[in-house]
Amino acid sequence: MIAKLYCLFAKEAQLALDPRELDDLVAIAKTGSLSAAAKKRGVAVSTISRRIETLETNLHLRLIDRFTRGAQLTRAGSEIAAAAEPLSAQIDRVRRVAEALQGELAELPVRVTATEFVISDVLAPRLDRLWAAGAHFPVHLQSEAAVVSLAGREADIAVRMIRPEGASLVIQKLPALHLGLFACRNGERLPAPERLLVYDDSYGRLPELDWLDSIGLRKNVVMRTASTRSLLTAARSGAGAALLPKAIARRYPDLIQIDVGSSPPSRTPWLTVHRDLQRQPSVRQVHKWVRNCFASLVSAEQN
Repeated sequence: MIAKLYCLFAKEAQLALDPRELDDLVAIAKTGSLSAAAKKRGVAVSTISRRIETLETNLHLRLIDRFTRGAQLTRAGSEIAAAAEPLSAQIDRVRRVAEALQGELAELPVRVTATEFVISDVLAPRLDRLWAAGAHFPVHLQSEAAVVSLAGREADIAVRMIRPEGASLVIQKLPALHLGLFACRNGERLPAPERLLVYDDSYGRLPELDWLDSIGLRKNVVMRTASTRSLLTAARSGAGAALLPKAIARRYPDLIQIDVGSSPPSRTPWLTVHRDLQRQPSVRQVHKWVRNCFASLVSAEQN
């Protein structure tokens, strides 16, 4: 079967396949839907859909049939997925091992991906501590709207707000981020917020939305966004009461916390690295630095 796939690839010299596209197809074959495959692969649904469309175009084959409640592989899709599973696994393995070996000989950049809030308010303000600890390699801080794939080598380390899945990933729980409702002192009337600014569900169902339901305030939501910076700016402008991490909101004296009788659930960040890269010295050093950044953030919140 693998030989057949190689023959297919060689048939057209211009054919250039991304191994991630094959991994995505295999994931769809195993899970039966785009959304489940995206969760398994650690990428956004839009990303996996776009890759499959590219793969279909390059192979001149329809690989999946899309339905409202899921996706089903065509006959061609099933055969390609069966052939691609061992091939894509070996390609990923070779690439990761080679990069780990390169890391022992050269100072490669370490790429950290996270949400805009984590990059701008947690990691970037403490970057000097990484240099002070003796790091002498470049660090790329990537603020991503979509969750990128460590297995696909789109990043070396990831901080995710929903626990990732994957046997090849080493996952560590970081200190919880405590949330609160904050409004400009001259904006919302206290203590009953009439306009709420909250996170959207870009990264999955969020427990704080269920919390708003439980206290009867879901109907007051007037703005939803994936951006903590947007929530903060809107709250400070007097647009409403925003659901914000306490450690960040308390940096601004013009914001005051609103007591609604109960506290929203905390957010748990997850620090993730691929198993094949965890022993690379530079990755290990950045991994430790990220842990320390979150520990410092929580410590500042408690003081």
